Amino acid sequence: MGARRHMLWPFSGRCVRRSLQSARVAAIGLCAAWILGACATQPAAWQPSPAQWQAEQIAAMNRAQAIMDRAQRQRGLLAQYAVMRHAYFAHHGRAFHVIFGQYLSWYQTFLGNYIGAERSFSYAELPSSRDAPSPLDGARWHAVPALDAIAALARTRRAVFFNENHSAPITRTLTVALLARLRAEGYDTFAAETLYHSDSAALMRRGYATAASGFYTEEPIEAELVRTALQLGYRVIAYEAATSAHRHAREREEAANLYRRAFAGHPDARLVVDAGFAHIKKRGVYLGGHSMAEDFMRISGIDPLAVEQTMLFGHLRAADNQPIWSAVMRALHPTQPIVFETRHGKPWSLRPGAYDVSVFFPPQLLQRGRPTWLGLWGLRDPYQVEDSLCMQHFPCLIEARPVGEGHDAIPSDRLVLRCAGEIRQLWLRPGRYRLSARDRSDRLLGQARIEVRPQPAPRGGTPPRLQRSSHCTLPGWRILRGR
Repeated sequence: MGARRHMLWPFSGRCVRRSLQSARVAAIGLCAAWILGACATQPAAWQPSPAQWQAEQIAAMNRAQAIMDRAQRQRGLLAQYAVMRHAYFAHHGRAFHVIFGQYLSWYQTFLGNYIGAERSFSYAELPSSRDAPSPLDGARWHAVPALDAIAALARTRRAVFFNENHSAPITRTLTVALLARLRAEGYDTFAAETLYHSDSAALMRRGYATAASGFYTEEPIEAELVRTALQLGYRVIAYEAATSAHRHAREREEAANLYRRAFAGHPDARLVVDAGFAHIKKRGVYLGGHSMAEDFMRISGIDPLAVEQTMLFGHLRAADNQPIWSAVMRALHPTQPIVFETRHGKPWSLRPGAYDVSVFFPPQLLQRGRPTWLGLWGLRDPYQVEDSLCMQHFPCLIEARPVGEGHDAIPSDRLVLRCAGEIRQLWLRPGRYRLSARDRSDRLLGQARIEVRPQPAPRGGTPPRLQRSSHCTLPGWRILRGR
């Protein structure tokens, strides 16, 4: 499987470097730490100098980008993933596995393999001196459903900024569920970091994301976020930097794009933003300057509600969990996202000043090998799928698209069946869908129409650590451990 990687970041927030060299897909690389000790799994036997470690990481980023470029020339996600997966196990070196593990995890999320994605890239959420005291200390704070609390907190704001972990789509799920609540409060404009401005007009006409819409929109929950915003009548805009700017220059350009595209001609707009990690922090040094959110506040005069979602969720290894999250889970056993507030409605934040409110996600549970948070907190229901469409060709990619959307639509959900007799489940909103099955050369194997009917909320599930191994044995795909 390769060693699990834990990243410790030397500056405030995690950083992603993006190059918009291709209209088809963004070339994205991890801005890994340029200091000794950035990777917590480095052995003590030999420690490179900071200059050596930086050189290793630059070489690894260049190699990772070349591999991803080669993968994208393949037809179909299964073929692209095969290139990525082979490269991960064929190349060695600490820096390469730290960086390329993140690239691999993105493709695993695209294929609906969310547990595999966490095995490829995750990090320990360590305590920090900047952390607030636990909301369990004393009687000041009480837990409330995040859906209700955030909608209420947003009522008097002009903008709400949500962040996400690009390799952990659980951090996108609450944003999807909140879009309808926020629309009812008068929010009318939605912006996502991942979207390409070149597709904005076509995206509004189509009503769904395609491969031309963005990079992370290849992942079905992110695509569902965009689809939901369009269905609810939001004006959907892109704000990513169009130049090769990076670090603070990129933040500044993004903030200017966001302000101009959201409010030019729409001075009374109310804005919902989906961005990565610390791009939404409101105070503190970020990448040697200010974050996108802080620059946006400076040029707009608008104080957004900053909702932190990337620090307080469960990891596969209990030791990687934020200690405050672990204590809250033991004490309260929540089954939906929660936040803490006082009786006067003041929200608790793990990082006061940087973020206004912090979301606690419940522990992951699996049903038929897939996380139940794919239900989007009550919006979607499980739909069981078997191998009949695969015509004995494995691996087999199963995708579900709403009837009425084109074949180019990013599906509402997708998964991989790995062998005959395997039974999995898609998570879909009630409605009619087209199912399709494709092999690793992207050949269409079979199609069907289905209708998903509302059903009682599914209960229970298995913690990932107790999940039984699949009976599938597919040469070259390392299926048994989720890769």
